[in-house]
Amino acid sequence: MSENLTLDGMAVALRALRLLAVDFGHLPAPHVDLSTIFPDHVQLHFHSDLSAFEAWRDALGIDPDTVGYGEQSAGQTRVLTTSADFAGAVLELTGYGDVHVPAVAEAGAA
Repeated sequence: MSENLTLDGMAVALRALRLLAVDFGHLPAPHVDLSTIFPDHVQLHFHSDLSAFEAWRDALGIDPDTVGYGEQSAGQTRVLTTSADFAGAVLELTGYGDVHVPAVAEAGAA
């Protein structure tokens, strides 16, 4: 992080965010993070809805083979991640969704 960073120093990320809003305004709204630590990154987070993550990934033309998978919260939450260059910025997508565990049949049930 630069203590002397100005808003103009974040122009790449801000420009990318503006273009995302213009070109993909019809897609589900993500949680958006911009940071002075990584001033050329735009992070889009999708909570409790992996379909929103997939809609954005597909619309941006990001190869599904680049999507990483993980779990957190003792295996209760799925996490999908990917990144791509967009309008000169590093665009990072992260999706969170519940892991659906099939119900276990009760002992002795037919």
